[in-house]
Order: sequence, then C-alpha cells, then structure tokens
Amino acid sequence: MTTIRCCILLSAALLAGVPLVLAQKSTSDLLPPGRRQSAVEIAERLARPPAPPAVPEDLPQPFNPPDFENPTPGEVKPGMGAAPGRPAGPAAPGVPAPPAGPAGDRDVIEMLAAQIRPSGMMNLRGAPRLIIANKPFEIGTRFTVTYNGQDYELELTSIDRTTFTLRYRNEETTRPITPTK
Repeated sequence: MTTIRCCILLSAALLAGVPLVLAQKSTSDLLPPGRRQSAVEIAERLARPPAPPAVPEDLPQPFNPPDFENPTPGEVKPGMGAAPGRPAGPAAPGVPAPPAGPAGDRDVIEMLAAQIRPSGMMNLRGAPRLIIANKPFEIGTRFTVTYNGQDYELELTSIDRTTFTLRYRNEETTRPITPTK
C-alpha cells in the first residue's frame, strides 16, 4: 500500500511540475518605445488627409447648374407641354395648347391614381395582390405612368380588401377597388 501511495505522490508531484516547466518567459511582440514612435507619427500623418484647396465662388456647379429644370430653347417643340406646375410657353399658331399639368405632388398623385383601375384583389401565398389588367401586383411594386409626355413613378404601398394606396414622392392617396364584370 505504501508503494501505491508513493506512486500517487510521485505522479502528483510530476503533474504539478509540468506547468512550471512549460511556462517559460515570453517575449513581447511590441517594439521598444523609441522604435514605435516613428510608426505612430506615420500613422497620425496618414489619418489626417490634406485639406482640399478652396473652390472659387464663381465656379459653375456641375451637379446643380442654375435653370437645370428649365428646357433649353431647342428642346421645346410646338405642342410639347411644359413641366408640371409650370405655365406653358406660347404655343405655335394653329396648334392647340396642351392641358396644363398638375400644380404639385398632391395633384399629380390624385390625377394619376384616378387613371389606375384595378379589377379586384386576391391573396396569393398569404400576401395580398392587386389585379390590374389581369396581372397581380404585390405591395412595393413601382409603376411608371405617363401623362402628357411626362413619366411619373408611383409605388403600391398598401392593399386592403376594398382599397389600395399609392405613393408619389411624399404624397399618398387611397383609392377604392371597383371590381369589373
């Protein structure tokens, strides 16, 4: 029994000494402060990009030129309407003036929504779909509607059992779904 105790004590002493043998003095990965200072100075210089030179005030702005929305004289053709909310220029003699466009976003959405006539709605795979011209459209669909030569993008934002909602820019309108027979 004493030999077993001796073997146990000897193996315990060996196991206790293994971590002491394995733990050696480690060396640091950091450079000494004198050698690190040059790298720190380079990093600080790269972190501060140089300031761009000042732009003269009279320099034309390429991304927002003045009168950008107005048509150039060569663009306006007889019978072509002006942009929405702007009065049309003088029409050519003998050519009827096109109807004035809507004055604001609210007028645009109301006028365009009246042109969209869905025939009904259905649930497909648990999601509501608006039926227009026998095609199902889901929430989030974007429509391009042309009025008076101008394209407008509308978004279908909501579909209920009897109504649907369209958005144009920041304006929304809700219209009834009138089933056709």
